[in-house]
Amino acid sequence: MSTTLAKNGSVRRAWYILDAADRPLGRTAAQAAVLLRGKHKPEYTPNVDCGDFVIIVNAGRATLTGNKLTQKYYRRHSGWIGGLKEIQYKSIMETRPDFAMRLAVRGMMAKNSLSAGALRRLRIFNGAEHAHAAQKPVEWRRDAQIS
Repeated sequence: MSTTLAKNGSVRRAWYILDAADRPLGRTAAQAAVLLRGKHKPEYTPNVDCGDFVIIVNAGRATLTGNKLTQKYYRRHSGWIGGLKEIQYKSIMETRPDFAMRLAVRGMMAKNSLSAGALRRLRIFNGAEHAHAAQKPVEWRRDAQIS
């Protein structure tokens, strides 16, 4: 039995739309990470970037379950003593929900050099409109067939 392996130049990339309205932030991010990585394709190869373009719309209407709005924090450190900055997810979701979605997708991606290229194919919009109609994106559903 032979195994088909994808090559860098032979990958066909499609455009998909994920609607995050009234869906949990993490579930939408997990589905976006699968599409960006290309794991939904039968010709998936772990060492080749064979993922698709993903457009996430309505990121401002994504939800956080449980008490995550008040108990979850985004933390970053400047490298200096006492340089820890903490931002509550409630304020992030009010001011920059696209940033929260990008953080979630980045956290679900593999920690390797292929992820940087895959994250460049991610487009996030707070509202229902997007600027990529010319690419003819397809609405992604879990039960959708891949051609």
